[in-house]
Amino acid sequence: MKPTLLVLAAGMGSRYGGDKQLDIVGPSGETIIDYSIYDAIRTGFGKIVFVIRRDIEEQVQKRFIEKLKDRIEVDYVFQDLDKLPEGSIVSAERKKPWGTSHAILVTENKINEPFGVINSDDFYGIDSFRILYDFLVNDIDPNRYCIVGYKLGNTLSDHGHVNRGICHVDKNNLLTHIVETKQIEKTPGGAIAPGSNGEKIMFTGEEIVSMNLWGFKPSCFKFLGEEFVNFIKKHGMDPKAELDIPTSVDKFVKSGQITIKVLMSNERWFGVTYREDKPFVVENINRMIREGIYPSSLY
Repeated sequence: MKPTLLVLAAGMGSRYGGDKQLDIVGPSGETIIDYSIYDAIRTGFGKIVFVIRRDIEEQVQKRFIEKLKDRIEVDYVFQDLDKLPEGSIVSAERKKPWGTSHAILVTENKINEPFGVINSDDFYGIDSFRILYDFLVNDIDPNRYCIVGYKLGNTLSDHGHVNRGICHVDKNNLLTHIVETKQIEKTPGGAIAPGSNGEKIMFTGEEIVSMNLWGFKPSCFKFLGEEFVNFIKKHGMDPKAELDIPTSVDKFVKSGQITIKVLMSNERWFGVTYREDKPFVVENINRMIREGIYPSSLY
């Protein structure tokens, strides 16, 4: 059974100022998602599932579903705010989605095979998809998942801070835990982030980070569902609280119920966290077209 690629596309894009998932960066009208899907198809993935908001359904239908229908199986699901455990009590002021863990959970009825997870606004590179695909088709342990890791220095924006999951790895390249670190900024000597007590945390740029390029097995729905129930009980009345994937899996890694293999990619990440990032993305897409990595038109 071929693995599925799950595309997380329900984020608001608040720092970017719009629907960055649908912004054009390629010479023939391509978005970043188009390049990720193109790489997924040519590495062997068998299905694409989008997680979206209802207000972008028509755009997703036109931009992706219609173009891909003859190339790969495509489906989508809405990340509605009311898709919650029975009896949940939540804030009436809630506007934003419940986070990336919830985004995976809403696809439980759509995915029955090993699957990869990507952000819609991040460019990962063909080698990263090869690494992910190889793991999903060859690793048979139902409770072993993976992260495709990147060097922190290869994932920073020149135009503002970013949030990154700093991965701590043992001698067997298994994840021991992830520290979700916010507001990491690029500097000439590496990177810095604010600490919890007002101090500055310094990074060399060689640290391994997660870019939400995950490989999961269907068993993850049980673990993520359990953690989401606990999250809603504790934070349901907070209109801004979100449950991210690293926080969800960390508990089960520490308890030994699951393991997560960290597989390193040498690709250089880029994305559109800020509008000022877009020219750099466009420039790099054009460079890779000149180098023959991508055709000038994907469709």
